[in-house]
Amino acid sequence: MFSYSTISIYQDQVFKGETTCLEATNYYLEKINITGKLNAFVEVYASESIERAKHLDEKRISGKPCGKLHGVIIAIKDVICYKDHTVTASSGILKNFVSVYNSTVVENLLKEDAIIIGSCNCDEFAMGSTNENSVYGRVLNALDKSKVPGGSSGGSAVAVQAGLCMVSLGSDTGGSVRQPADFCGITGIKPSYGCISRNGLIAYASSFDQVGIFSNNVEDAAIVLEVINGPDEYDSTVNQQKQKEFQISHQPKKYKIALLKNALGHRSLDQEIKKNIYDLAEQLREDGNEIEEIDFDLIDFIVPAYYVLTTAEASSNLSRYDGVRYGFRHQNDAEDLAQFYKKTRSEGFGKEVKRRIMLGTFVLSEGYYDAYFTKAQQIRRLLVNQTEEIFKSFDALIMPTVPSTAFEAGSMQKDPIAIYLADIYTVYANLTGTPAISLPLFKHSNGMPFGLQVITNKHNELTLLELSDKLMKNYKRY
Repeated sequence: MFSYSTISIYQDQVFKGETTCLEATNYYLEKINITGKLNAFVEVYASESIERAKHLDEKRISGKPCGKLHGVIIAIKDVICYKDHTVTASSGILKNFVSVYNSTVVENLLKEDAIIIGSCNCDEFAMGSTNENSVYGRVLNALDKSKVPGGSSGGSAVAVQAGLCMVSLGSDTGGSVRQPADFCGITGIKPSYGCISRNGLIAYASSFDQVGIFSNNVEDAAIVLEVINGPDEYDSTVNQQKQKEFQISHQPKKYKIALLKNALGHRSLDQEIKKNIYDLAEQLREDGNEIEEIDFDLIDFIVPAYYVLTTAEASSNLSRYDGVRYGFRHQNDAEDLAQFYKKTRSEGFGKEVKRRIMLGTFVLSEGYYDAYFTKAQQIRRLLVNQTEEIFKSFDALIMPTVPSTAFEAGSMQKDPIAIYLADIYTVYANLTGTPAISLPLFKHSNGMPFGLQVITNKHNELTLLELSDKLMKNYKRY
């Protein structure tokens, strides 16, 4: 019977003839069918995946060169464009919209022989931390169905958590890969801003958005990251240097690691999470690594600055959805164009998206722009400057991913501010553009997993991956 552990082991089995791409594809399609109640997928490309698996098996048997992701089965978040496939950002306003082109990440996956098995449910337009803001309904956490899987990339996280694919892609604007990875007990990486092209990624906040990767181990994340990173003529913000390789070295190395005192001492942090991270830091110190607590007095400004800036960008980005050219359109009693726009957008967008559009419009309005938007940009600059100073002295910094374990479903719906504040540890990496990862190292006494967040300097993903690999292999607590 087919079983999966890592990409490299799977491909070794494929090339030895011990299994086939078709066998693997059928295995995952059957599991997706059995676990449909988790609501992880918006659409499953069953017949297409089978045909591609057959083609890849024939290609390999005939002796033709095979790609780095030959036969690797991947799911993508419903904000990533795949030509001739529906992409809706889990929103009513993009109902039945079919992409007319491939995103750059999809092009890179297909070029290296990956099999894309389906698109995954998410919070509408990637706005949310629980995956309850979706026109398709909420995603269930496979470990405890009464809990949320996290968001906004909850479907992509559950697809890996429940073994419905080998790896998956999400997007991370303020923690939307790392937070669900934490809640689901898997690995989730957000690379540096500009590491991966955003061409074909439906925008929430363009200066924050980044494609991220879910996996069961650091090695798989590194392999996928190596394929999808690199320059792209369609994205002027991407790093235009040649594609990087991420070969993890297993040579012994000692690290200098910072602990943010203000983060670990924050009033919102679960005390059991705090204790486990301090215990891990002490173990790292005993093993010869240099661990130092440092002050970070800007922590209480992070969430307000993030939500001012991202909602402002969302207000601009989502103005294109008007019902005229594509997507949902109000059909009935609009008296003029202005009323048509209002009715289309009121009916097409969900509650959380409308909340953020209105907030963003407000902070950009005359009389409030300098008081909110300009001030938030100044905070962002201070954060970047302070972060650059930290990485002059340290290889990495560690902190919690989320202040608590997975929430009860529905528990935060009446208090959106509480959900926003829960992003306190993840939005920092998006504000500064640094790479960050959530590692499933711990298990809480309530039975749910929680992760450690590791952050390194911008465009230093290799250090992040090597340190993360060491932590997963030597310091995992359950």
